[in-house]
This record gives sequence, C-alpha cells and structure tokens, in this order.
Amino acid sequence: MRINHNLSALNAWRQITLTDSDMKKVLERLSSGLKINRASDDAAGLAISEKMRGQIKGLEMAVKNAQDAISLIQTAEGALNEVHAILQRMRELAVQAASDTNTDVDRSSIQAELDQLREEIDRIAR
Repeated sequence: MRINHNLSALNAWRQITLTDSDMKKVLERLSSGLKINRASDDAAGLAISEKMRGQIKGLEMAVKNAQDAISLIQTAEGALNEVHAILQRMRELAVQAASDTNTDVDRSSIQAELDQLREEIDRIAR
C-alpha cells in the first residue's frame, strides 16, 4: 500500500493561512487607526506609547494650569488698573481740596467723594 502526500496543496494551504492572518492584522490596524492594537503587536512600542500618553496628559494639565494662572493674573491686572485710576482721582481731589477758594460745603462734597472712592477700593480688594 502506498500513501501519497499532496505537498503542493499543503504548502498552498499554509501560505493562504499565513496571508489571511497578516491580512486580518492589517485590517485591524486600518480600522482602529492605531499602529499597536495589543501588547503582542509590539510590547516595547506599547510601553513607549503608554509612557508618552502619560507625558501628554501631564503636559495638557500643565497647559490648563498655565491658562488658569493667566486668567487670574489678567483679573488682578484689571483690578489694579481700576485702583490706579481711583487713586489718581483721589489725588486730584486732594489737590483741589487744598485750594483756599473752597468753602466748607465744597470740602464736604470732596470728602464725600473721597469716602466713596475709598469704599470702591475696599470693594475691589475683596
């Protein structure tokens, strides 16, 4: 009795199986848009990728913190500009009040405005 093997058919079947496996991997990469879909694809590449993801998250948080700090500084700058304008007005009123041509009523009005300006500075400072 003689046993025949069809080596050509077996080699063709093996090659088709390998090609099918490779094609499935390529389709998975294409559909996911990722070079590495699982650790078995490239373990070292996956480790590097995960480390970079962590660094990116840290940098994104740093950018957000910097933007928050910029907003805070801009708010403080606006308040300081407002206080500066009020202090200039208070200086003008002090010079005006020093004039000998003012009556007591004039000085009372100037003092009332100075009191309001001081209250405004206190309000801004809170």
